[in-house]
Amino acid sequence: MSVEKINMPQLGESVTEGTINTWLVAVGDKVNKYDPIAEVMTDKVNAEVPSSFTGVIKELNAEEGETVEVGQLICYIETEESVSANGTTNNKGHAQDNIENENNSKENDEFMKKRYSPAVLRLAQENEIDLTMINGTGRMGRITRKDVEKLIKEGKTTSPTEKDISRKSSQKIDTISAPSSTSPVVSETGDKEIPVKGVRKVIADNMVRSKQEIPHAWMQVEVDVTNMMKYRNSIKDKFKSDEGYSLTPFAFFIKAVSQALREFPELNSAWAGDKIIQKKDIHLSIAVAKENELFVPVIKNADEKTIKAVARDIYELANKARTGKLTSEDMQGGTFTVNNTGTFGSVSSMGVINYPQAAILQVESIIRKPVIIDDMFAARDMVNLSLSLDHRILDGLVCGRFLARVKEILEDMNANTISLY
Repeated sequence: MSVEKINMPQLGESVTEGTINTWLVAVGDKVNKYDPIAEVMTDKVNAEVPSSFTGVIKELNAEEGETVEVGQLICYIETEESVSANGTTNNKGHAQDNIENENNSKENDEFMKKRYSPAVLRLAQENEIDLTMINGTGRMGRITRKDVEKLIKEGKTTSPTEKDISRKSSQKIDTISAPSSTSPVVSETGDKEIPVKGVRKVIADNMVRSKQEIPHAWMQVEVDVTNMMKYRNSIKDKFKSDEGYSLTPFAFFIKAVSQALREFPELNSAWAGDKIIQKKDIHLSIAVAKENELFVPVIKNADEKTIKAVARDIYELANKARTGKLTSEDMQGGTFTVNNTGTFGSVSSMGVINYPQAAILQVESIIRKPVIIDDMFAARDMVNLSLSLDHRILDGLVCGRFLARVKEILEDMNANTISLY
């Protein structure tokens, strides 16, 4: 028998960590290769982690609700040793593999210990912690966010250097009257404490990263969608009867945005440090809610699809989210996000960009209200489109033109210009 490690797999493009939502096995359970052993949640997808071996679970190395980096150990499994072609146990091969792995591990230990994630660096800087004084519990001794958070919670601090003391003295006038941003919030009698884990933790981490790294700017336009809504309302019942799913107004907005992105590819971009990557394909991320959970699946090649096909994608992705059947493929590759905030009655909002995309568009509630047309009041269906943009990639000029083009496309949609097929 031999004991093997099962590590956190990479469940999606650019995914660096996952949260153990639920263990599907316990110590002592017998599992077959590819059997699911845990449900894991990332900022991209919820997925089941399969076993890499057939054997018996010996030890679970992560708690439910714990966030684990990709490649980090999550459990041990006892397996049968491999057997060579002549029927003998191949212990020699295992021994050689172990020696090689051990040597490689030693070579990489020091390098990995000094690789700090942005979250670790931020916490250390905010709390003036010397990371070289911490023994990391992560993979190959790497310092994790939990290591730093534990140090802060215990109230321990590393000894400041003379340089730190000098810097503090020079900044004393600036900080003496400012309250500490890291002061702990203490619950009082009657307060309810809700652990931050699972979906909420993933969302929180992703939003913090987006706000810290992306300089956000905002723009908004008002659009008259009266003719579009008149046409949609006139055919929606027949459409649902024929197709089996609803023709929502959101499908028209997706179509208009994808068409405008083809004309203004600057918004279909991502920041990549020393360069901007302008994406060839237009894959639109949309927000889908399931009770208290939020998912962001992707409509692939939205600009190449008809309104009917877009409506079908919206229906199928929402249904998958509600039934827990979204796959990693459904969640990957988004190049621009369109968020249907109008579903909740919002009329104006400023979305946080879905990192590392360049922008996010909020489609607000469609409100029927009086508008002056030819010096006369008329009841019109009006909607606000709110754009959040990454100011490293985009400026007001191109974004203003993009919004103007989306507005033009939507206001020109009517029974004579719209093609569902």
